[in-house]
Amino acid sequence: MSEAPILFDRTALARNRTRALQQPALFLHEEARDDAQDRLSLVNKTFQSPAIVTPFPQVWAAAFGNSHIIQDNDVLDLTEGTHDLVIHAMGLHWANDPVGQIIQCRRALRPDGLLLVQMLGGQTLHELRAALGQAEIEVTGGLSPRVAPMGEIRDLGALLQRAGLALPVADSAVLTTSYATPLHLMHDLRAMGEANVLSSRSKHITRKDVFLRAMALYVDAYSELEGRVNATFELITLTGWAPDASQPQPLRPGSAAQRLADALNTVETPLKD
Repeated sequence: MSEAPILFDRTALARNRTRALQQPALFLHEEARDDAQDRLSLVNKTFQSPAIVTPFPQVWAAAFGNSHIIQDNDVLDLTEGTHDLVIHAMGLHWANDPVGQIIQCRRALRPDGLLLVQMLGGQTLHELRAALGQAEIEVTGGLSPRVAPMGEIRDLGALLQRAGLALPVADSAVLTTSYATPLHLMHDLRAMGEANVLSSRSKHITRKDVFLRAMALYVDAYSELEGRVNATFELITLTGWAPDASQPQPLRPGSAAQRLADALNTVETPLKD
């Protein structure tokens, strides 16, 4: 059996993240941190042993002072059955084996422990993807991978069930940012450590005529009235619980004690065969 292809160059990713620390633009990570705090404040439970998987621990350390913070390596430094909360923060979209990452987090949870995953989703940078693709086709007649594919929410939610988590929930928030020019957006992507690390990416510098055409297409299609350009980031959040007997369980089919029509005070209409 052939091995699954390696989608991302993790060595290049580590290099990008190290370079980003020189002049970081980590507002998406800060948004994810704040959102995680809001969500956890609504949970009727106090978490005593949290773990956070993140490429940028400095964003999370102050807010979760008692947490075990680790890097999002292929093999996570987590001990089985140790934590009542695991947050996988803004790294799963770069994982070559996202299911494996979630399974590792699931194994690290105690019974009735919570997994909270935050990652970028499929709507992220759709403007940049479209402009670069159209420009390269127009100028060179071909197309090379430049923006990483992102998972769709309906597919990502299924990962929780595959990993054996209970009560899975997936939701998304679309964040629209604006930049003076597309060049400022691309500068920010480098400062986020989110530049292209696809294994199949072109190793050559983008041709100037392709780049200039892409910038023009971007401005034409996605400019605001003030002249700035928009960029979309979709933040997807997944939550699931390690199974435990104390959790709500579905009723056995046919075990209802009352008809739905009676509860709604209506007449039940049988369907035709």
